[in-house]
Order: sequence, then structure tokens, then C-alpha cells
Amino acid sequence: MFDQSGLLKLQAQDKNDLKFLSAYLQDSIIIPQDIKFLKKNKMLVCIFNRFMWENFENKKDISIQSKDNKKRIRSALTIKNVVDVKSKYLNSSKNSEALEFLTFEIFENKKNNININLIFSGNSIISVTVELIDSTLEDFSDTWSAKKVPEHKI
Repeated sequence: MFDQSGLLKLQAQDKNDLKFLSAYLQDSIIIPQDIKFLKKNKMLVCIFNRFMWENFENKKDISIQSKDNKKRIRSALTIKNVVDVKSKYLNSSKNSEALEFLTFEIFENKKNNININLIFSGNSIISVTVELIDSTLEDFSDTWSAKKVPEHKI
């Protein structure tokens, strides 16, 4: 789960594994320019500013909001075996706003491929069609202090 230097390294090979990646990615921030479909390599790469929820063991920790545990880190999500990528309500211009990751939606399509939808705030969606699930999430930077802990209305 974490390498020798304490950086997160996860691999997903099925729907349940993707749920773990989704939990670690929740509330991560990304700008559309940091989303790249490498068609020749059949790969989608997304570079997130990931909120480090693992620094909070329980809800009491969240209410304390210590400076020491409110951290973000750069993380790369790589999705392999990509057949197609489509987006909805995603503005890829340089002036576009940052997106906040919410979750994955995963389902099989009529061609026996798998659709992985990356759902963001503001109804933005990236729909990735893959032949099979093979994804990784890896941290690769130093951490920095986040201004606040993300909050959700239920």
C-alpha cells in the first residue's frame, strides 16, 4: 500500500479494487490540462492534487483539523487497456476551473468492455472504456499543507 518512503502505491484489477482507489482520490483536485489520453499506449493518465484522507483515523481527527494532518500530495492515476475516452461538461481550455473528484462509476457495456466513469463536481464526467481493469494510483511528490479539510453536504 505504501512504499519505503511512505508514498501511496495502489493497483486495481477489479471493481472492488477501484473502490479503494476512489476512496483515496475523493476530494482530489485536478485541472483538465493534467488529464492525458495516450492513445498509442492505450492509457489515460490523470495528475491529481490528492487530499490525504489517510491522515485522519476517525471523525474526531477531522473536527480537530490539525495543521499536521491537513495535507495534499501529487498523485498519478493511470488507467491501462483504454479503448476510448469521452468527456461531458469538461472544459480543457487553459482558463478552465479545477475539478474536484467525487467517485468512480463502473459498469460493463454491450461490447463486453468495461466503462469507468470518473465523476467530478459540477457534473463533469470522463468516461473511459477499457478492455479489462488495470489501474494504478501512485504518489510522487512532497506533501504540502492544505488550507482546509474538504466538507460534504449530504
